[in-house]
Amino acid sequence: MVINQTSKIPVALTVAGSDSGGGAGIQADLRTFAFHCVHGTSALSCVTAQNTLGVTRVDALSAEAVAAQIEAVVGDIGVDAVKTGMLLNREIMAVVASQVESWNLGNLVVDPVMVSRSGDRLIDDGAIAFLQDILIPLAAVVTPNRFEAQILSGLEIDSVNDMRSAAEKIHSLGAKAVLVKGGGMKGDLRGIDVWFDGTRLDVLKTENVNTTNTHGTGCTLSAAIAANLALGKDLFTAVTSAKNYVTTALKYALDIGEGQGPVGHFFPLLEKTI
Repeated sequence: MVINQTSKIPVALTVAGSDSGGGAGIQADLRTFAFHCVHGTSALSCVTAQNTLGVTRVDALSAEAVAAQIEAVVGDIGVDAVKTGMLLNREIMAVVASQVESWNLGNLVVDPVMVSRSGDRLIDDGAIAFLQDILIPLAAVVTPNRFEAQILSGLEIDSVNDMRSAAEKIHSLGAKAVLVKGGGMKGDLRGIDVWFDGTRLDVLKTENVNTTNTHGTGCTLSAAIAANLALGKDLFTAVTSAKNYVTTALKYALDIGEGQGPVGHFFPLLEKTI
């Protein structure tokens, strides 16, 4: 891994899309890094026009532009952890995988943004196959939601046991660890995630926060895992710490716009205004 040499604080890199509404993507990632006192750097994969009601347009950057951003950051500053979010297409995934390998970037958190929490497909079959075969095997941890885990594992997921089976199946793709997220599950299964690292199979449960303002939770969780890895925490501790952060941020979710608001990334500041 290329470790940062010029900064006394940890550095994390997010490779993801821009959310004009500020609730998810690059914007959520950088807020999360900052909360954890980690310097955030970024490589944009696409620019979206979106708000609390949804996405109205997506424009992909060229694969060459994505590669240039990563090279600029890693070659000068260095990074201690990397997370990937919405990579959009096979070409961008390919250059990201190439950069990860050529720079020997460890602490890679792959949020396999393929399907929204509502079940809408976001990338095509070719990109999904590349994600499975090339990018996921490079990951320290991969964090699929229910629908993404169904695609990656080929299993229907309706119970905790299904989540366990999916975690084991996805782990066989080559990632060091898998966190199957239960945010898209129903009833009491919301807030339950399943962890598997080849040895340890755990059901991780946090408080289920009753709010409809959950935009950006997946981005925030994977960014928080990366931030904690950059701080030197072990993988399992990084995941549990990230889950606790997201749970608290959900308690301070922002009721903005006419649709689904984002989580409150800087909840200590929000406490002072309430």
